[in-house]
Amino acid sequence: CVARMQRYIVTKLGEDWIFLVLLGLTMALVSWCMDYASSKSLQAYKWMFQELKGNVLLQYLAWVTYPMVLIVFASLFCHLVAPQAVGSGIPELKTILRGVVLKEYLTLRAFVAKVVGLTAGLGSGMPVGKEGPFVHIASICAAVLSKVMSIFSGVYEHPYCYTDILTVGCAVGVGCCFGTPLGGVLFSIEVTSTYFAVRNYWRGFFAATFSAFIFRVLAVWNKDAVTITALFQTNFRMDFPFDLQELPAFAIIGISCGFLGAFFVYLNRQMVLLMRRQTMLTCFLTRYRLIYPGVVTFVIATLTFPPGFGQFMAGELMPRESINSLFDNHTWTKHVSSTHVLGRSAVWVHPKISVFFILLLFFVMK
Repeated sequence: CVARMQRYIVTKLGEDWIFLVLLGLTMALVSWCMDYASSKSLQAYKWMFQELKGNVLLQYLAWVTYPMVLIVFASLFCHLVAPQAVGSGIPELKTILRGVVLKEYLTLRAFVAKVVGLTAGLGSGMPVGKEGPFVHIASICAAVLSKVMSIFSGVYEHPYCYTDILTVGCAVGVGCCFGTPLGGVLFSIEVTSTYFAVRNYWRGFFAATFSAFIFRVLAVWNKDAVTITALFQTNFRMDFPFDLQELPAFAIIGISCGFLGAFFVYLNRQMVLLMRRQTMLTCFLTRYRLIYPGVVTFVIATLTFPPGFGQFMAGELMPRESINSLFDNHTWTKHVSSTHVLGRSAVWVHPKISVFFILLLFFVMK
């Protein structure tokens, strides 16, 4: 009887829904911890800048040095622990899902390097996000967790199951970043593109939903939110949410963003090809790996320095703060003379320059 009960428990522990719950819970905790650590780092960054108010030179040194130290640390840590963790990880994951074996890309070392490096990058205040890298992190977590679950069920050792696990990891990676399970499943379809099994729909949706739910519950538990709400919430009137005449504008925004996304990918590709073509530059960057991220960080920090050029593009706002301020429900052009009404969004208003020019400059610089 005891042996039969033991076999029954082991069999049940090896079922799909147990694995999906564990994956969603783990990634929600990782995502929340990274957000918490990076937010504390950004608070320290702004506190140091505000404490040096009155001495512009020291403010500039602090504003530039802090992100440079974190970015260089992230680069060095990734290089020493797991060079495979460099970059977003999505191209490598698409390659793996097409059947190519890439060694060391889904190991615990790459997971640690990715998490620590990404947390330092987010905490530096640089305009970087965690969606792309988090897809890689979730896939690593799924791969490692499947090895643990193979103790209870041999199904997780089959090659077809390994592909399904990585597909679910893609969905969870996006789902726990923004609290969007449907977006996670759609992204996992986009990543696999060539073949997406029907059985992965419920797996991806279940794991992503559980992960997104726990991620938002942790925000309530930490008192970042009063209740479970959207990550970037709007507060428009429900009786008149939008005008019918605005629909063409929404369509134009969508079309423009599609073209701009393609243009961004094109520029990124040209940049990579340029760095690969020039032998001297490639050799220099290979030999001195930390100079390139350090120089890029220095340039960005200099351009966003609030008392300098940053005052024309809301430079003192961190990435998450700038998005939150763009979601407020104030007409900025009506409050140019009374900026105290805008609160944090007052940094977008300059007495001598139009709000529209500041928004355009912010858009181009980012």
